[in-house]
Amino acid sequence: MRDEILNIRPGPPKPSAIYEPRVFSLPAGTERYVVEACGAVLVPISAGDKITVINDEGGQPCELLVCDPKGVVDPSIVGATAQGPALGLQSLLESSDRSLRGLRMGLNARNIDVASAHAVHLFEATTPAKTEASFTAQRDGCVVIAAPGGIMDFETQNTATPLTVTIKRAVIKPRVGFALPTPLADPLQDIRVYTQTAEAYFVKAGDYIQILDVDGRQCTDFECFSARKLDEGIEHALDVTTTRTLMGHAYPMPGLHAKYYDQEMVPLVEVIQDTCGRHDAFAMACASKYYDDIGYPGHANCSDNFNAALAEYGVTGRPGWMAINFFFNTRIDDHGVMYADEPWSRPGDYVLLRALTDIVCVSSACPDDTTAANGWNPTDIHVRTYSGKETFQKSIATRATPNSEPKMTKQTGFHECFAKHTRNFVEYNGYWLPNCFADAGPIAEYHACRQDVAIMDLSPLRKFEITGPDAEALCQYVFTRNMKTLPLGGVVYTAMCYEHGGMIDDGTVFRLGRDNFRWIGGSEYGGEWIREQAEKLGLKVLVRSSTDQLHNVAVQGPKSRDLLRDLVWTAPHNPEFDQLAWFRFTPARLRNEAGTPFVISRTGYTGELGYEVMCHPKHCTEIFDAIWGAGQEYGLRPMGLEALDMVRIEAGLIFADYDFSDQTDPFEAGIGFTVPLKSKPDDFIGRDALIRRKEHPMRKLVGLDIGSEVEVGHGDCIHIGRAQIGEVTSSMRSPLLGKNIAMARIDVVHAAAGTEVEIGKLDGHQKRLPAVIRPDLAGYDPQKEKPRS
Repeated sequence: MRDEILNIRPGPPKPSAIYEPRVFSLPAGTERYVVEACGAVLVPISAGDKITVINDEGGQPCELLVCDPKGVVDPSIVGATAQGPALGLQSLLESSDRSLRGLRMGLNARNIDVASAHAVHLFEATTPAKTEASFTAQRDGCVVIAAPGGIMDFETQNTATPLTVTIKRAVIKPRVGFALPTPLADPLQDIRVYTQTAEAYFVKAGDYIQILDVDGRQCTDFECFSARKLDEGIEHALDVTTTRTLMGHAYPMPGLHAKYYDQEMVPLVEVIQDTCGRHDAFAMACASKYYDDIGYPGHANCSDNFNAALAEYGVTGRPGWMAINFFFNTRIDDHGVMYADEPWSRPGDYVLLRALTDIVCVSSACPDDTTAANGWNPTDIHVRTYSGKETFQKSIATRATPNSEPKMTKQTGFHECFAKHTRNFVEYNGYWLPNCFADAGPIAEYHACRQDVAIMDLSPLRKFEITGPDAEALCQYVFTRNMKTLPLGGVVYTAMCYEHGGMIDDGTVFRLGRDNFRWIGGSEYGGEWIREQAEKLGLKVLVRSSTDQLHNVAVQGPKSRDLLRDLVWTAPHNPEFDQLAWFRFTPARLRNEAGTPFVISRTGYTGELGYEVMCHPKHCTEIFDAIWGAGQEYGLRPMGLEALDMVRIEAGLIFADYDFSDQTDPFEAGIGFTVPLKSKPDDFIGRDALIRRKEHPMRKLVGLDIGSEVEVGHGDCIHIGRAQIGEVTSSMRSPLLGKNIAMARIDVVHAAAGTEVEIGKLDGHQKRLPAVIRPDLAGYDPQKEKPRS
């Protein structure tokens, strides 16, 4: 007995260690708000509340407007003094930015006159990142926090960046949960679906339905019927099988379809916006049989709740309902088995639908407390409907990090210019970009780039301004290339790596001055990473996002120089257009000294002679029209992502999450030339790991010539005999070369040029395609003579 006692683990159980996004782990009574660059928020405050404004990236001015409950501006409410008019906030409100609509509604509801208001002015252009300013409310009222900004000067790099606001409430309210976000417009209906219940409601054709997860991690089932059919006694509900068949998704995956249909293929709703991005769109709503079979007889369930709610519309009850299961996080594994975990949804996440005909809808707040389906804590769902006269842009949300606020898909400054030529836009990196163009298609766009000249929108590339006395030292440490040899006006292609040598991103660094750099890459997180390193080292440098200040088009092709020559004016101290060498840039103006400013660089992503033109979004239409007008005599065509993918693969240019990731180093990604281990005099992040990786390579990125016209896809396995020795990373059918080509990551044992391999289709064994490894990664112009010309 004594031995048994000695083997007992002492003490009470310890809670599970779980790291969660900050929204779920903030202390009680603490609220967090993000003020986007060139944006503002309004927050009610009470006596004793502590308001802290954080300058996230540094250098961002802030205007603080404080009002009493009657709308009278009075900064003494927070113990502050106004320094001058709220000119920045006034300028924001005078713009057409729809993201400020909720703010305008809040100001009008409180009778706040911004035009005559004076504000507290915080921070300066030299304010370091993470600088804070705190105030304590003496009386009740509200605060408006603005992050104003205008058009960035390309040379001073005075971009606008976000602010973070935290409010620590003096009195923690007994209410458990989160407040509803501001409506997207004036609601027609506000419907609360309380936990473990369901509500039915009618929506007219053209109107919008916003389904909100109030507290986060809460599943809600949605079903609807054509009201006209119900009037005729026909109960045809939204049918998931019909929907995914028509949408081309024979196998269900997390996410949402663009439209949903009933069993007669009548379209019922379309998806307009989605801030979560992870849903189950194919399983049934939970039913009594499910709970009975797992040992919870009589448990509340969504199907029974649907039956009760739909009874008033004369709908016959069913033991189980098909439904769209919003925020329900399920997936199908490799064996076809469905599994579930906690939802990805955060407090306030929503899906916005548009009714395509008059519909009767029903929404539930799922009662499952037996699994992780609702994060073990069933809560409420809220439904709002809006008039069809409102305009909502189609968008989905992305986050750079788990703690970032969601950013909805945007239109670039060039969107309307390209929209004149196509309706085929796809979401890429948080923006809508043309996929291909209606008049000819991607093959013609490809040939225009190779033979004449093409223009494409590359505005989603992430830009970050790196400025300050330690800017060069920071760039030297976070990038693999030698920044000390980068001249003023120079551009260098480089990698950026983690300590283990895996790649964060690839991109270009521009040198605008001795202490002024600009990083252009594909990942939003790249800027976050650079800023984190600057903070760790205590360097005197600002790292600020300028993506929304610099939108860019690429003008690529053999005739691009002739097209642009007469459009580009440069100052005497900068190179003339024809003096612009490969990987050089210069500030410029349109046609003459008084013209619209832009930056032009001799860079591209096509393997052709080409240029990139960057300007403020307000100037995009003017810049595009000038290029388009001048380009007609040169056969200029617009070019979309499909054709861009063709030319970049042909030229052996790599793409994130296809040809490289954080599991591959620059050598494995085919860009080992960006890692000058011998010639770079300073240490940089990942150097030691890259030395080891170079000395002991495992895989190599190679080019393949494929002896078949059968389509080859990303991830297709590559074999020699039975053994898999690699996988395809990118592939295309080359019109110029007249064959299928690919880039592939191969074990170094078999990576020699001329090696014959087989690409596996089906299961990798039942069907194979012969291929041979090329001497060069690029199938087209491997020596890059075209862009150098």
